[in-house]
Amino acid sequence: MDLTDACFAGAARQADLLRSGALTSRDLVAECLRRIDRHDRSLNAFRLVFTERALADADHADARRARGEDAPLLGVPVAVKEDLAIAGLPTTKGTAAVDTPAPADSEIVRRLRDAGAVIVGRTRMPELGLWPHTESSWAGATRNPWSPDHSPGGSSGGSAAAVAAGLVGAAIGTDGAGSVRIPSACTGLFGLKPQRDHVPLAPDRDVWHGLVAAGPITRHVADAALLLDVLAPDTDHTAAVTDTRALRVAVSLRTWGPGIPVDPEVRDAVLDTAALLTDLGHDVTRLDPELHDISGPAGFAARYLHSAATTEQQLDRPDRLDARTRAVATLGRSLPASAVRTALAHTAKLTRRADRIFDEHDLLLTPVLTRPPLRVGEWNRRPTVAALLAAARMTTFLPLWNITGNPAAAVPSGHTRTGLPLAVQLVGRRDDHHTVLAAAGQLERARPWADRRPPAYS
Repeated sequence: MDLTDACFAGAARQADLLRSGALTSRDLVAECLRRIDRHDRSLNAFRLVFTERALADADHADARRARGEDAPLLGVPVAVKEDLAIAGLPTTKGTAAVDTPAPADSEIVRRLRDAGAVIVGRTRMPELGLWPHTESSWAGATRNPWSPDHSPGGSSGGSAAAVAAGLVGAAIGTDGAGSVRIPSACTGLFGLKPQRDHVPLAPDRDVWHGLVAAGPITRHVADAALLLDVLAPDTDHTAAVTDTRALRVAVSLRTWGPGIPVDPEVRDAVLDTAALLTDLGHDVTRLDPELHDISGPAGFAARYLHSAATTEQQLDRPDRLDARTRAVATLGRSLPASAVRTALAHTAKLTRRADRIFDEHDLLLTPVLTRPPLRVGEWNRRPTVAALLAAARMTTFLPLWNITGNPAAAVPSGHTRTGLPLAVQLVGRRDDHHTVLAAAGQLERARPWADRRPPAYS
């Protein structure tokens, strides 16, 4: 296989090529590093690239293979977001405000290494993961491989840009309010936010009061399933991808809060996907549950702002943060403690209400975002509160599932008239990754998306 094709093949296919001997890890990783060197000056997906260690790890993987050893990701190049601890490096969280090195790898990084993955670098994010774009004053903007004028989303924007541009076979992101699903939607990738606690975040605990989950950003559904088999080995995720059983699917275009418009191209993508699911034999019905209770979005806002404030307090040098990041943290500090307690207490009510959707349906289909990807710098001139409100409107379909913890995925669903990716969201009942992966796998087989590559990187 041509090395460029191999770079775009995705983690599962790369693992097969390495296992068969059609490719060596050294050749694959070296080509990924060459592509990073060639493209990342303009893309800005990586905070750090581990060139020497990645090549050494690739040679070690090849030596293990020559001895007859195997592992699920042996020799496969992956990237991890910069909020995941790597031994000996500060866990920067998108900032220049952390100097203290981590004493050990995070559990996610350890499991990837134990499975034989070659970690080629750590990817960029906005400061503290607060925004649905990946930009800062000191690091600049990460660009969308489909259009350099647009953002790849955030906060796992670097991870998504790296995979979409064929710089790595897969990447890990984290998602506290859509931060895996947003960049996957913006770059034409599959991104899965697993059930809360399905993938361990250790050494961190209860990140953002339990809102945050870590999950894969990949070209194919099978790639994500393979990574989840490694990160959460008690469940056979790979088997779900080929499941063809008929499902009961609810379709909703109702936003979480009143008066939020949905772009017509986004609406059409959801309805087209609903029609495709019907053609595939699923029972698809329109269901617009009452989500206009303003206490839900208000409670999420309180948790989000409080989390910004507490995360800022953990930094070595918070004075190095961008002014807008400090402004968000200041809003969080101004909240009365009772507002945060009330928001946390509201979780059980929201969860019960969400669970009712799945009493009669296996899956919920919604938009990921209310609009196509942002332009780079689009919100820079807006005051902080105005930018926060714009972000809330854009991501209205996402944070509920961080509060309840349900698995939720972004699935590619075509492109806008100008060539920007579109996506839909699939949400499963609690702990039911199988159904989300099964439906996504059926959609991918019926309407393949990964063969289309950003022209500048193919």
